[in-house]
Amino acid sequence: MNWNEPHEIGYQLLEKHPDIDPLTVRFTDLHRYVLELPGFKGDPGTSNEKILEAIQMAWLEEWQDRD
Repeated sequence: MNWNEPHEIGYQLLEKHPDIDPLTVRFTDLHRYVLELPGFKGDPGTSNEKILEAIQMAWLEEWQDRD
């Protein structure tokens, strides 16, 4: 898994943090959460605000659809 897979990352974040509203997560924490995911191989230095926003929106979509 890499930075260019926001939907997979969003799904994995929901699995790991099911009770967190993605819109309450600061990008610094989101960056750390992504790096902590099992199987994530992306270079920590290659993420940016646009990538993190895409991941946050994918996570939000998964979070809203969970019921």
